[in-house]
Amino acid sequence: MNQISNTDLILNQDASIYHLNLLPEDIADTVILVGDPDRVSEISQYFDRIELKKGKREFITHTGYLGLKRLTVLSTGIGTDNIDIVLNELDALVNIDFNTRKLNNELKSLDIIRIGTSGAVQEDLPIDSILVSEYGLGLDSLMQYYIHELSSDECLLQNAVSAHFHGLKGVSPYISSADPGLLKTIGKDLIRGITLTAPGFYSPQGREVRAKTSFPDLLKLFRSFSFKEQRITNLEMETAGIYALSKALGHKAISINAILASRVKYEFSSNPAKVIDQAIQLVLSRL
Repeated sequence: MNQISNTDLILNQDASIYHLNLLPEDIADTVILVGDPDRVSEISQYFDRIELKKGKREFITHTGYLGLKRLTVLSTGIGTDNIDIVLNELDALVNIDFNTRKLNNELKSLDIIRIGTSGAVQEDLPIDSILVSEYGLGLDSLMQYYIHELSSDECLLQNAVSAHFHGLKGVSPYISSADPGLLKTIGKDLIRGITLTAPGFYSPQGREVRAKTSFPDLLKLFRSFSFKEQRITNLEMETAGIYALSKALGHKAISINAILASRVKYEFSSNPAKVIDQAIQLVLSRL
């Protein structure tokens, strides 16, 4: 393979990756992603030892040990545009030799675990529950820029999704699934569903404050989708991008969602910090 150019792979003066400000030795093989930078310390407080703390912009990283297991916690900020940065730079850290600017002879696959907050779109999903995303359904445009292959199951679901959302002009939904192994271990016995990843927080998730929406009854459209035993369960802004781009790069991903709101009942958790902490402890106990 030819060398990767200085403008395709940008390094800082200390040879760290451009946005994350990390060196290859700074990250573990298991990476926990959170949106909120403040949530990084909410996870690393449970580590037995923290060996590294770094930060640049919204990207805060703590690496340490839980028992004998080395873990990295990294904040992504909001949205799949940031996921594009984080996933590509994590992959570069483990799979590219920064000295030669060429791929390593042996490629590494990271375990990537998202712990995030979300809103339920189905009436029977209780607030304060924890849900694992069996699939991510993206309404953002990220994966239009990448070649990514679908399994036979994903193809069937993709076709059903495309038919259901055909009225959303200019939107090209994409589907990607959780890693089966992580789904069985970290996601075992949790509520499962399709997590819809929206390209925004307000109108793209069916909210209307002052600016008028182009798609009335968007939540109804989300709730009414079904294919075999699958339905859209919840909304957030990162999961589909994490799943699809992780798979395109050869990594394994799972998304764990703390359900803080019911978009159907117009209710919000009375103790969101407690639910988020429950999700954190659940993930850490299963690593």
